[in-house]
Amino acid sequence: MFYKPIKIGPFTTSRTELIDLLKAWIAISIAFGIVIGGIRFDVGFFWSLLLAAVTVGVGFLFHEMAHKFVAQHYGCAAEFRANDQMLLMAIVVSFLGFVFAAPGAVMIAGHITKKENGIISVAGPATNLIVSLIFFALIFLIPSLGLFWSYGFRINAWLAVFNMIPIWNLDGKKVWRWNKGVYLTVLAIGIILSFFL
Repeated sequence: MFYKPIKIGPFTTSRTELIDLLKAWIAISIAFGIVIGGIRFDVGFFWSLLLAAVTVGVGFLFHEMAHKFVAQHYGCAAEFRANDQMLLMAIVVSFLGFVFAAPGAVMIAGHITKKENGIISVAGPATNLIVSLIFFALIFLIPSLGLFWSYGFRINAWLAVFNMIPIWNLDGKKVWRWNKGVYLTVLAIGIILSFFL
């Protein structure tokens, strides 16, 4: 599950994890790029791909790394692993005009309490909310790219809401079990931001 650790400050990663993160980032960017720009191979699609890579892609990376870093903070081994079948499905489904993305997950090995599991789980959606607010600030700091930043603002708020759905292996299920107050707070902030612009 974990291979040849590479030390980066207090955290560790591996070549396998870095490849999986890159693979997932590319696949998600392509899927959302197709939905944003349509099925075409021109300069317009390149910009759609760039928009997806910066807004959705960065949100995905920060989300997964938040899980990883908090888990490692609690003494666990933690690395992201891509789900190749789901990545392929995300690209295929995007041709229908929408994206269902379950690119993979951070695999965690070690003993953690229900509270620690809840904190590890909420770290991802909470990070998406922070990224969302950063994009919101960029709307005013660099207004010439306002449409670009507003998409990043909305999509990261939506990613937070989606991941807080308390079903399956989504973060919301573990957060709900740990602390319903935290769950409702994060969900409410995500919903408000999703409809703010």
